[in-house]
Amino acid sequence: MRVELRPVKRDDLETVWKMQTEAFMGLLEKYQDYDLSPAAEPVDKIIARFEQPWTTYYFISADGKDVGVIRIVDKKDGSRKRISPLWIMPDERGKGYAQQAILKAEEIHGEHHWMLDTIFQEKGNLHLYEKMGYHQTGKTEKINDLMDIVYYEKD
Repeated sequence: MRVELRPVKRDDLETVWKMQTEAFMGLLEKYQDYDLSPAAEPVDKIIARFEQPWTTYYFISADGKDVGVIRIVDKKDGSRKRISPLWIMPDERGKGYAQQAILKAEEIHGEHHWMLDTIFQEKGNLHLYEKMGYHQTGKTEKINDLMDIVYYEKD
């Protein structure tokens, strides 16, 4: 499997939005987090993030097929770089693409001084990030009766 990160262009943002909505819909239905879920975001929110000078969206491509997206926040000022969000399309999960995307992002933006957050109840996410060298900061945030957010860092 050959995984590459390809920068998203402005003309790609509607595609990114449609992919994001599809990729996160199952979690939205499971956790009912309508205020925070990427599946419930309007395309305008993606456009606004895209226009931030510190944000880069990348398509995650495997053998030439776009299988997901990763957004990197890198202010290049010594602050922690952030993954927010990262997703793999439902029919492409479990193939190691997320792990490879994180490694590629670290090649591009540097392998140290990262942060991210994820749903505590999604044990597969926790396993992935811990396998990639991230550790829980001890901070968690209760979103609703079904879901908590847990924060991670990598030094």
